[in-house]
Amino acid sequence: MSKIAPVADYESDESEELEFKRLTAQEVQALRELNPSVSPWRIVGVQAVVGFLVAFAAWGLTGRGVVGLSAGYGALAVIIPAVLFARGLMSQFSSINAMTAGFGFFVWEAVKIAVSVGLLAAAPRLIVDLDWLALLIGLIVTMKVYWVALLWRPERKRSFG
Repeated sequence: MSKIAPVADYESDESEELEFKRLTAQEVQALRELNPSVSPWRIVGVQAVVGFLVAFAAWGLTGRGVVGLSAGYGALAVIIPAVLFARGLMSQFSSINAMTAGFGFFVWEAVKIAVSVGLLAAAPRLIVDLDWLALLIGLIVTMKVYWVALLWRPERKRSFG
């Protein structure tokens, strides 16, 4: 039968100082090769293509240009904020540190949400005879590209070291 260590033993382990090893440039490069990431610009590009296809399909299925325009505007309410978000985060990578990385993410996420809400609020003034259902379909389908991007993530390379 195994013995469970008393709580005091765990607390003494926490008091020990953890050692961190700074990675060399070669180790960082090897880590990046083992765990490739998806470019945010690729995701935004796929969102733009999907948004265009949804708008074109809405127009083609209904024969009404305003329905296609409404669906396209819904897609733009996702794409424009995504471009701002990607641009803001990518510009931070040149001078990134642990404290500003998390804060910057939340700032750009807030900007993205504010721009999306602003675009949706402006929609009835910008599009005459706006079709809200088409707008929501364009918005939702384009937004779901984020999940598809997770499935498209490059395969992890195996380390034989």
